[in-house]
Amino acid sequence: MAGRSKEETGDITLLGNQNTKYASDYAPEVLETFPNKHPDRDYFVKFNCPEFTSLCPITGQPDFATLYISYVPREIMVESKSLKLYLFSFRNHGDFHEDCVNIIMNDLIRLMEPAYIEVWGKFLPRGGISIDPYCNYGRPGTKWEQVAWDRLTHHDMFPEKVDNR
Repeated sequence: MAGRSKEETGDITLLGNQNTKYASDYAPEVLETFPNKHPDRDYFVKFNCPEFTSLCPITGQPDFATLYISYVPREIMVESKSLKLYLFSFRNHGDFHEDCVNIIMNDLIRLMEPAYIEVWGKFLPRGGISIDPYCNYGRPGTKWEQVAWDRLTHHDMFPEKVDNR
């Protein structure tokens, strides 16, 4: 990236690249990171992904969701274009809703080793039922481990109306 040192940008290759390739199936290898310039401070980064698509592993029908990914970074952060391409790679991938959100969270944990992360999928109804899986993780042995437990046990205590989608 013009004007930026490798220490500032890490190994980013996709941002600004005009020859973007879209994977046709699940592709965690497209994820890229860059250094967190504020590793001494706890703060949340939230991605709202309203166009997530995957396939039902049984019927092959498309499933649509808004994904919410929130994390507290440590040393490195996920680059947003690579995250977009990674999420796009689920478009032709068959997995249940619950699997998708857990796979995404696990890949991001492996990639960044965040202090805390949560992934919430709000899938559109199919067959009259919407499914909203939520998973989270707090780094063991830190205050974030307890935060994860507290957020999980108090998650979605006030369900929304179904007619808001």
